[in-house]
Amino acid sequence: MSQFPWGSDKRYNDFSSHFRKKFNGRIQKISIDAGFTCPNRDGLKSTGGCSYCNNQTFSPGYCDLKKSVSLQLVEGIAFFSRKYKSMQYLAYFQSYSNTYAPLENLKSLYEEALAHPEVIGLVIATRPDCVTPEILDYLQILSEKYYIMVEFGIESHRNSSLERLNRGHSFEESVWALNETGKRNIHNCAHLILGLPGETEADWLDQAKVISQLPVENLKLHQLQIHKGTRMHREYQQNHEAFPMFTVEEYLDLAVKYLELLNPKIIVERFVSEAPDNLLVAPRWGLKNFEFTAKLEKLLDERDTWQGRLFENSH
Repeated sequence: MSQFPWGSDKRYNDFSSHFRKKFNGRIQKISIDAGFTCPNRDGLKSTGGCSYCNNQTFSPGYCDLKKSVSLQLVEGIAFFSRKYKSMQYLAYFQSYSNTYAPLENLKSLYEEALAHPEVIGLVIATRPDCVTPEILDYLQILSEKYYIMVEFGIESHRNSSLERLNRGHSFEESVWALNETGKRNIHNCAHLILGLPGETEADWLDQAKVISQLPVENLKLHQLQIHKGTRMHREYQQNHEAFPMFTVEEYLDLAVKYLELLNPKIIVERFVSEAPDNLLVAPRWGLKNFEFTAKLEKLLDERDTWQGRLFENSH
């Protein structure tokens, strides 16, 4: 019998175990660049985009705007099917804000992806201010037949930090978007950054408590990274002291404390970001995602603690 409420002996509610159980097999996301932009890039809310964002850091080689959605899927699936024989796929609309377009355009792109016989659903990365009730109603209809997840870049629960990052939306808008997807039973994922300038450990632990009271289903945590070619990189060059970078040990300690406060129902997809070596300025840990996770699991064991050990439900 499993030791923890999420049905495994892992000390946190991990995404890969959840997904394997849900789909009874291996699932792979295929990243797609469908030519979207963001309202803080095109001038609607601002220009220049988020201060930390260099989209190249998370776009695989087969993502190419000049190729159709169908072709990117065919090439992505060909790449992964060489490694694994039996596999199901999710089309991952990843670059920029993938709901920031008229609904008819979105329908055309999403349905092109779902027409591929090996694609069983969509993962759609976007901003909380780029979804409307109409878009969510359409996704709710799709979700009756396919697996649909909307990933929201929430980044911080502090509006002062969101302003500093040039996000162009508030935390209240994030709460609205999470509630609206939750009401429609659409899967969601929240992205949050730990280590933002001007924030403290007390803020990050408070964030774990705040997020735990919202209808967040999945969570991706990112340690703050400085990427070449971003506004944050220029700020970092001018004033290193304003950006206290975590050591691996410091971030492991924070991740354990964060997990202890986190609602045990929230599925954790990852704790760290990876970026191509040629684009990463700091912190340069030289660790792969799975290596960090192994260290984290060891620390949870050593401290005999687990996700949700200190969670308090205020509802």
